Amino acid sequence: MGVADHSKSTYLELQRKKVFRYVIFKIDGKKKEVVVEKTGGPSENYDDFTASLPENGCRYAVYDFDFVTSENCQKSKIFFIAWSPSVSRIRAKMLYATSKERFIRELEGIHYEIQATDPTEMDLEVIRERAS
Repeated sequence: MGVADHSKSTYLELQRKKVFRYVIFKIDGKKKEVVVEKTGGPSENYDDFTASLPENGCRYAVYDFDFVTSENCQKSKIFFIAWSPSVSRIRAKMLYATSKERFIRELEGIHYEIQATDPTEMDLEVIRERAS
């Protein structure tokens, strides 16, 4: 499974330039590569992000989480989320599971990885706990 150049450059824009709050990727079966499906602007929040994920389809996503530490420092951590809802097709789950490591290797600077099969596994509280 390849990774589209546009996918890598979009991730770098999120990571280095803070152009996006999140990027959602999908596997294009015809091209056999990971492509950008949707991006969220810097003003979008976590609810906007989770609402953009399909209820019954697998996706990869990257979310740039901003928070303030107990020492009152502004920080940012990048989360990689492998979204694989329990109701999605087994073939899709297998494809995303087997392609994930190769895709993550292309994205330098990921701080945390979350595997989620339902929304509670990637709830904002889960993100906050992992980041701090």
